[in-house]
Order: sequence, then C-alpha cells, then structure tokens
Amino acid sequence: MIPAVILAGGLGTRLRPLTDRQPKALVRVQGKPFLEHQLELLQRGGVRDVLLLVGYRGRQIEQSFGDGARLGLRLRYSLEDTPLGTGGALRQAEALLPDDFLLLNGDTLMPLDYEKLEKAYRQSQKLGLLVAYENPEHALDNNLALGSDHLVTAYHRHNPAGLTHVDAGLGVFSKRLLQFIPPALRVSLEEEVYPMLIHRSQLMGFPTPQRFYDMGSFAGLEALERGLTALEEKP
Repeated sequence: MIPAVILAGGLGTRLRPLTDRQPKALVRVQGKPFLEHQLELLQRGGVRDVLLLVGYRGRQIEQSFGDGARLGLRLRYSLEDTPLGTGGALRQAEALLPDDFLLLNGDTLMPLDYEKLEKAYRQSQKLGLLVAYENPEHALDNNLALGSDHLVTAYHRHNPAGLTHVDAGLGVFSKRLLQFIPPALRVSLEEEVYPMLIHRSQLMGFPTPQRFYDMGSFAGLEALERGLTALEEKP
C-alpha cells in the first residue's frame, strides 16, 4: 500500500476557541484526538507510512504521536514555519515525498477501500485522482464537475452552479505534481494547482456515494460525532 500524506497545518479558525492553544488535529472527538481517528482508519486500510505536513502548533502533534509505533505506523513530519498553503506545504516536503501517495485533508474522515482507490489511480495514468462524493441529498455545496469519462472538468470552491460532486478531501497523487508548485511560495492546491491539472486533463475523479465527515466547523464536528457513533454500532 502506498504511503499517505496528511495536510495538517491549518489554523482551525472556525473551531476557535478549541484551537486557540492546540492545532485542529488534536481537537478531541469521542475521547481522542481527531488525527488519531484518521491514523487508525489508514492503518486498518493497510497504510503503514504517513507523512504529516504540520504548521500551526505542529510540535504538539509530533509530541502527541511521536514515531507512530503505538498505532502500528511509521510517522514522519514536515513543519512549515510560516503558512504556505496546501500546495506550498507539499512543495516544502519534496525530499520526503514518495513517488505516489494518498493525500488527505487534515480535517476530513472518510472510510474507503484505499487499495481500490490506488488501483483506480494507477489505471488512470493521470497525475492525480480525487474522491468525488456524489452528494445525493445535496446537503453540501458541490465544488467539482466530472465528465462522462470521470475526468474532473471543473473545480470551484465558492461557485457551485453547474457542478456535480464534492471533493471529499482524499485523493492519490504523483510526486510529479510538484512541477506545478513554485518553491517557497504560498500556493493553494484547490485554487491554483487543480485548475492547471484540469486544463491538461490530468485530474481524474473517483465518484462514490460514501459519506465523508469534515470536522473543520462546529456543525461538522457534531456530524462527525454522530457518524462515528453510527459506524461503531454497525455489526
């Protein structure tokens, strides 16, 4: 199973005051840090190596999880001293990145078959693949569109008109993605890099009805609590 990279450097402003003195990844959900839920899900899915891209109060994350041995994982860290955005954080970690990797937002949780996801990525022969939630109840604003061949044809975070799916905060990417990210600059994957991949037909979608949870707001945190309870109650 390919390694995972988690974007865990955000400020967590929508969760203040919970994040006044700790990073969003350490906000407790059902008695343990949110990041621990993410890491346990990855471990159960066959992942063994995880690179954490940390920023705001990132040393707390490293102190909490160390080398990952207690979770059956090998953890490494890349710390940004100033906010570099999702793309800039990846660029800074270039020396630590594997050739291909799962990429997860640090505030989303999605139970999924990672091996199936990796297989779809390799079959696509594209630089990237995004999990695209089908949003059947329209409870979220769509932010991407897929063509009939599942290529991502549009990505807009703030203009859902005409879009069909939701970026679930999980994907698979090639390290060659870095050619589109200039060094030492603040760069957003979503607003700057993905459009370049779309223009070159290099971003594939992986449509799924599988629900995901975003704990980046208080409403999302409550939904995650309910979702975890439901998952634990399943036989």
